[in-house]
Amino acid sequence: MSKNPSKVIFITCTFIAGTILFQMGMYILYVLLDWDLKFNLIQVCHSVARSLGLSSIEYMLDALVFYTVFLSIWKIGKQLFTANKIYKRLAIYRHEQLTQEINRKYNEGNQDFTVISCSAPIAVTMGFRNPKMILSTGLVNLLDNNELEAVIYHELYHKKHRDPLKIFLLSLFASIMWYIPILKWLHQKYKIVREVLADHYAINRQGTSVDLGSALLKMLKTGNRANMPFSYVSFADTSINYRIKYILDPQTEIPLKLPFMLTITSIYVFLMLCILFLITLI
Repeated sequence: MSKNPSKVIFITCTFIAGTILFQMGMYILYVLLDWDLKFNLIQVCHSVARSLGLSSIEYMLDALVFYTVFLSIWKIGKQLFTANKIYKRLAIYRHEQLTQEINRKYNEGNQDFTVISCSAPIAVTMGFRNPKMILSTGLVNLLDNNELEAVIYHELYHKKHRDPLKIFLLSLFASIMWYIPILKWLHQKYKIVREVLADHYAINRQGTSVDLGSALLKMLKTGNRANMPFSYVSFADTSINYRIKYILDPQTEIPLKLPFMLTITSIYVFLMLCILFLITLI
């Protein structure tokens, strides 16, 4: 499977959200510090609304800007605080012998894997700067050696490509910019593509899809998965139907056709900003 769809999705989301957040951030500096900005799209919209006597739109625009920026700051802070708290809790349940064994066997001795004492089968990758892979004793006991190896390769792919950070960013953009609904759709598709690519990597490393498929089915059958209150990528929580189809038929393509209404609505938001900008130039 090609990596291009995920790259296009990530770049598109980052460009849309990054541009809007940058403009909003600059506008807040203008309002709070009275900066003399040469050009700011939000400021342009604000000025047009004032010139047309639409004071209510002016106030709504201010509210939207401050809401979006401060919500993003709050969500990032909450994510970092919660992840740090969870790291400390995981250290308490660390199974030292299995942790050292798996790191020595699959990770050249680097301490990127942590095995915790937990009956639920857990396989997640978490962390932004240096992602860590968390496995549980329940997972090790549930799977045979080849199945465990498939899961480990899957998680190694997520770590190598810093998927927890990328997925968190797209989730952040989708939640704080709900008024651009296409971002939520792109975030969901991105998660699917990344899981399938991680499966593809594991299958290539092992030369067969049997062990990966068997591991996935075993984890689904247990129905005893642990959810964590922070951003992470998990082996058996996402895109199950697409992943099973891909394991059975590697030629399966993920449908990425843009939904008509979501696309039109998102474009309409941008067009409204463009129209306001053009009015000021006339």
